[in-house]
Amino acid sequence: MSNQQEPLEDQLHSFHQSLSAVLASSPVDNTASQLMERSNTQDADVDHVDVEEYGISTGTVFRNPPVAVLYEQALKNEAGSSITSTGALVVRSGAKTGRSPKDKRIVDEPSTNEDVWWGPVNIKLSEHSFLVNRERAIDYLNTQNTLYVFDGFAGWDPDYRIKIRVITSRAYHCLFMNNMLIRPTKEELLHFGEPDYVIYNAGCFPANRFTEGMTSATSVALHFGRREMVILGTQYAGEMKKGVLTIMMYLMLKLDVLPMHASANEDPRTGKVSVFFGLSGTGKTTLSADPRRSLIGDDEHVWTDRGVFNVEGGCYAKCIDLSHESEPEIFDAVRFGAVVENAVFSEHDRVIDYHDISITENTRTAYPLEYIPNCKIPAVAGHPEHVIMLTCDAFGVLPPVSKLSSAQAMYHFISGYTAKVAGTEVGITEPQAVFSSCFGEPFLVWHPAQYAQKLAERLATYNADAWLINTGWVSGSYGQGRRCPLKYTRAIIDAIHDGALAEDKVEYEEQEIFGLRIPKEVPGVPRELLNPINAWADTQAYKTTARKLAALFIDNFKKYQDKADAEVVACNPSLD
Repeated sequence: MSNQQEPLEDQLHSFHQSLSAVLASSPVDNTASQLMERSNTQDADVDHVDVEEYGISTGTVFRNPPVAVLYEQALKNEAGSSITSTGALVVRSGAKTGRSPKDKRIVDEPSTNEDVWWGPVNIKLSEHSFLVNRERAIDYLNTQNTLYVFDGFAGWDPDYRIKIRVITSRAYHCLFMNNMLIRPTKEELLHFGEPDYVIYNAGCFPANRFTEGMTSATSVALHFGRREMVILGTQYAGEMKKGVLTIMMYLMLKLDVLPMHASANEDPRTGKVSVFFGLSGTGKTTLSADPRRSLIGDDEHVWTDRGVFNVEGGCYAKCIDLSHESEPEIFDAVRFGAVVENAVFSEHDRVIDYHDISITENTRTAYPLEYIPNCKIPAVAGHPEHVIMLTCDAFGVLPPVSKLSSAQAMYHFISGYTAKVAGTEVGITEPQAVFSSCFGEPFLVWHPAQYAQKLAERLATYNADAWLINTGWVSGSYGQGRRCPLKYTRAIIDAIHDGALAEDKVEYEEQEIFGLRIPKEVPGVPRELLNPINAWADTQAYKTTARKLAALFIDNFKKYQDKADAEVVACNPSLD
């Protein structure tokens, strides 16, 4: 390792030591796990690990087994597992087909108590209740004849990556994390040593609802002091993925770098990077999967003093209505090694029906990053030139593209706005605003303003431009207007990347109420669509709807403005 990297390593090591303080003083043995003696075959891929230090003693433990072995185990032991026509493994996650954010808990302990943004996102759990749940998980794992351990990394930059160990009773979970974490080489696995965090996935077994702090039979609990996560009462594998993201959202900001729930891609000719923030349905995955650009990652990244790196070793994509015509890269990634959750397929030919949502609308597939033809490995790149915030505004008020000042970028980053439309959920008859701070509120640990401040610092230091892109409705709200055609949104993204929207190349005008700066011209996009007030047939109806949405923004921001700078609060829409 070069001398240039050593200060960062020392910083990370020091931080891990501080996090370990509580754990070191606990009765849990903290010594590094030892690999079981390998067989005489040097190339043996199926290995075992000693899990007795965690209080687990069971018959067979697979450590980082090959994909084929996990297929065999799932098909043999896990009901609902089948091989599809393309070779992917389709599985069932039980009653839970999505995350359970209301059952997520953070342990209130001394080393992190003053850092955590406590409230409905980060609900406190006592040390005692965590240990009760941990013991319950260990007891369940001890009843199993076979367990699966996956050791992998979170973070492609070796100076910031952390070592994750997953212990689970399901082969499906092991294969999922094999795809989502960064897979170690044989040499790295041999010298893996003690993990930084351990995930005990006993999701097949419920939590005790009478344990203090439990509100259901599901519990997803994270203890930063012990560096442990315990899962009970849900077999949905996404809890592990987002648990790792939550860990990174805490640790990386602690190290003065910016963790991001965002996708990123790179121009392979110039090395220029763009980052895409956006909630579900905004087009984040579609727009970042540009065949002319290299995909760095589709969901989780960190922006350091050297550039950006992907946290993950794979992708986790929604499958609803997936087709080769709409998203060929993702469609072709559903092959041997990929996991497809809760999908319906033909019993005759094993072809998946991506339009069938009889099990859930949240059908998903997890596959290694290298299954995407134009991915970049190692998934590390330079500093972003553009930060693009995506929203699907069903009110039709926000412009298809606007350029943000630093303060506006912080404001819209903290707000994290998109909208639900009528028909998506029972009882929704008109557009409903959805706000998720930093475009990933369920995974935040610190107050949103602290992530926003770090983003503003990064934008200023590396001279990056920030943009707000509305992939939602134009010429009217949902029901009157139409969704912005994808070809126009792609033309906007191309114009940003080509420099066609630079200040010296195009004139801007300011939108009323929201104060957004709108380019008067974008190649390939009708001019009348760029400013919503010009696109609506009924100007008065536009102003009424704009004021309605503005009031929702203002009301939402009240819960953040106590820790936001005055300049950011001033970016609230104006109703004067």
